[in-house]
Amino acid sequence: MALEGRFLWAIAAVVLAALLDAVDGRVARWLKGTSRFGAELDSLADFVNFGVVPGLLLYIWTLRDVPSFGWLAVLAYAIACALRLARFNVMSDVPKPDWHANFFTGMPAPAGAITVLLPLYLSEWVTFPMGRPTTVIVAIYMVFIAFMMVSTIPTFSGKKIGARIPRERVIPMSIVFVLVIAALVTYPLPILSIVTVIYLGYIPFGWRLFKRLEAAHQPAATEQVATGQVATEEVATGPVEGV
Repeated sequence: MALEGRFLWAIAAVVLAALLDAVDGRVARWLKGTSRFGAELDSLADFVNFGVVPGLLLYIWTLRDVPSFGWLAVLAYAIACALRLARFNVMSDVPKPDWHANFFTGMPAPAGAITVLLPLYLSEWVTFPMGRPTTVIVAIYMVFIAFMMVSTIPTFSGKKIGARIPRERVIPMSIVFVLVIAALVTYPLPILSIVTVIYLGYIPFGWRLFKRLEAAHQPAATEQVATGQVATEEVATGPVEGV
């Protein structure tokens, strides 16, 4: 589609892939069809959808004006996405506190794919000069998103938002959700631009919230470790006399 100049449809395909990626794991667990093979196949599909396609879109759109630098940016982004997915697979088996479920380590691949296309969104409804300077800026922005994906900067995941919605707010939240979807269908590129800018602007606040939660839970974790050490010593040496 991008080769034919139909960038809007190509963007819609990436967004649809991101939406499906958000629910495919839940559907697999609901159908009791989870397997290691499925997890690896899902990672391969994610790499193509979120690591290869966005880079090709930006290259066909403008990065081909600076072929060498443009390909380097596309390659850096694709490699970063592959590393991000590999790290996610490895860390998924590592035990973490419950509050960690509200955060990702670095920018997730679907968010990276939607975020990296921000210049393309803007070009479809905002007039700005195209040329070599703009192309270089797009390439630098692409490398920045690649860095965000492989970084350890915590980003908000929103996995437990639905679990914390009070019953009396379910209907209002459902209405808001429907309105957002309707706005996205009616004005896709402006809405995607706004959502992307808000997401990028929220990253520093998510990092601060992560640090606050980490500091708040650190004493409890330290106490648990100390209690475990004392219990181990008592088992090894026997109870202390007079205690």
